[in-house]
Amino acid sequence: MTKALFIALLVGGLILTIIGINASNSFSSDVARFFTGSPTDKAVWMLIGGVVMGVGGLAGLTLGTRRT
Repeated sequence: MTKALFIALLVGGLILTIIGINASNSFSSDVARFFTGSPTDKAVWMLIGGVVMGVGGLAGLTLGTRRT
């Protein structure tokens, strides 16, 4: 059961990161980058959330649960 949760976190993190990359290359991010020097907040938060979810899922799969 926990393995499925970690796989879902890993896949969700990967999808969210891809969507964040696409959002950072959008026209609205280009306009925001022109005026502020950084992409939109939505793109940044999607990237951060995707990386955190992906690392959490990967850590859960590699470390696993220790049963004695």
